[in-house]
Amino acid sequence: MKFKEFLSSIGVGSMKIDTVVERPHLEEGETLNGTIYLEGGEADQDIDYIELQIVKQMDDDRPDSDFSIIETIVSKQSMEFAGSVKSKETVMQQFEIVPDERWLIESDKTRLILRTIVHIREGVDARDEDEITYGKIES
Repeated sequence: MKFKEFLSSIGVGSMKIDTVVERPHLEEGETLNGTIYLEGGEADQDIDYIELQIVKQMDDDRPDSDFSIIETIVSKQSMEFAGSVKSKETVMQQFEIVPDERWLIESDKTRLILRTIVHIREGVDARDEDEITYGKIES
């Protein structure tokens, strides 16, 4: 194994990702569309698959818990990715997710997060998180 490949496999100089959504504020009936930008690191990296998760994060500071944020995955989508991302190359992958009633927010202490996880073969998975909203926007 070459030194650059070794560093990449432990996360040094590894791939970076950025998820860009067309409209981060969705109303009921709209679809979440976007593009994932994969920017190659110091070495070529083989991708197993890309996972998109819609996560509800609720701020719930309870005396009986060590954690103040509770996460619930309300939607998950896996996307096949054929091939690898070459060193210093940028690759785009488009996606579309249809929301459902589980995306609705019940309180002002809850956030909706789009989490993108790129599963890299024999390497450290790359992640990106973006806040989105779904439902009627209060004016």
